[in-house]
Amino acid sequence: MNGSRIAAVGHYQPAKVLTNADLAGMVDTSDEWIASRVGIRTRHIAGPDEPVDELAAHAAAKALATAGLAPDAIDLVVVATSTAIDRSPNTAARVAARLGIPSPAAMDVNVVCAGFTHALATADHAVRAGAASRALVIGADKMSEVTDWTDRTTCVLVGDGAGAAVVEGADHPAIGPVLWGSVPEMGHAVRIEGTPPRFAQEGQSVYRWATTQLPAVARRACERAGLVPEELAAVVLHQANLRIIEPLASKIGAVNAVVARDVTDSGNTSAASIPLAFSKLVERGAISSGDPVLLFGFGGNLSYAGQVVHCP
Repeated sequence: MNGSRIAAVGHYQPAKVLTNADLAGMVDTSDEWIASRVGIRTRHIAGPDEPVDELAAHAAAKALATAGLAPDAIDLVVVATSTAIDRSPNTAARVAARLGIPSPAAMDVNVVCAGFTHALATADHAVRAGAASRALVIGADKMSEVTDWTDRTTCVLVGDGAGAAVVEGADHPAIGPVLWGSVPEMGHAVRIEGTPPRFAQEGQSVYRWATTQLPAVARRACERAGLVPEELAAVVLHQANLRIIEPLASKIGAVNAVVARDVTDSGNTSAASIPLAFSKLVERGAISSGDPVLLFGFGGNLSYAGQVVHCP
């Protein structure tokens, strides 16, 4: 095989929906304040009996079913998450156990909001190198568990969910070269720290970095795939908030692309946001098989990673 491709995608969100009106009864905020500043209307919140690996397993099972594959077809499971509470067993191993995958390599990747695109690149490299034949790549986070629900600057942002992709070998590359990196000296701008761990960020610093520095990086990811932004059918950015997504998408120059705006309904789901939004675009037919799509994650560390993929 000369490359790899995404064979199928899937997503999952908990049943409980938390609206802006609900939040207004918890902290000093309002629907108008939240919508005007971050563009979020609702978010899904997992219950205490819904751990991260359960969210991940639901999304992965949907991707497997869409691909028409049994669990034993998978030999690599990579889960991007930053909200797993336990260190071991890791989330990937727990997902494999839930799904009955017999003997996969199982690893977690913690790159926060850029986690899924890092995990996708890792699986792509493994398949290209012959270290795996078929992989499950999952982004899953339970941000509600690391949120201070008395802090209106952060609690209005977060949601829970998972998205997954089946990656397999292909004669021609359908997952483009990754462009990734970080700004370690600014890592403090997005944090999940402490005991118990709590999410915090320096919003203005993240906004300036994302809207001024990242457009050129995203365009370079397109160049690595051998195309220009005008050729993209869709752009799926990390769903941080609309005040970042819209100017960043505009500055990339993807004038003919559908821009994912799932943040409005789902909030910021960290590593889950890109596969969740991508899967929804595919499910509703907003993009077609073979269409070039830019996936671009950014956030904690401050890390970034992006690649152009072909729609399954």
